[in-house]
Amino acid sequence: MKTREQALAYGLSFPDTYQDAPFHDENWQLVRYTGNRKAFLWTYEKNGHINLNVKADPEKALFWREIHASVLPGYHQNKDHWNTVILDDSIPDTDIRIMIAESYDLIADSPSKRIYEAVRRIPKGRVATYAQVAEAAGDRKMARAVGNALHKNPDPATIPCHRVVNAKGELAENYAFGGAWKQAELLVAEGVAVIDGRVDLKKYSL
Repeated sequence: MKTREQALAYGLSFPDTYQDAPFHDENWQLVRYTGNRKAFLWTYEKNGHINLNVKADPEKALFWREIHASVLPGYHQNKDHWNTVILDDSIPDTDIRIMIAESYDLIADSPSKRIYEAVRRIPKGRVATYAQVAEAAGDRKMARAVGNALHKNPDPATIPCHRVVNAKGELAENYAFGGAWKQAELLVAEGVAVIDGRVDLKKYSL
């Protein structure tokens, strides 16, 4: 991610968001969550680079600063809860997207946030269908939203999206984090049998 336009486009890809320029200064372009009008992504040019301000839990804020020299305490914002991300090509796109997604989740009372919490509760050695995750997140009708949210999973290490299968127990054809073979590999490692790309829901479902 190198440009302001790329950052804004990614921020606007999350549900119920809109772009804003509140300071009558084109250098400051924000993305806000519609539900409470709070900004989770600030973009501006400073010292020749596009900078992003993103919200973070204090421990996670320190974590990002420790692993990337171009992640600094939030410029003009609370230093404990905000980071500044400098788009100078030194930070992998994956990490930038994770930081933006984490900021969105902290600001928004969103379906994605509830979906991720539901997926976190799927125990090792078990699977859940998209509909089951949607129901656990508060609305069984948003099964499609589950797929969209998991495709943007900001933290696969703690949000085990490989444990989600379709209504027939089939694995995702285009598993976002390595392909269907990777999803099968992760499930088998947890003791879930995968036969011909399918899991026995009677045996392994919640």
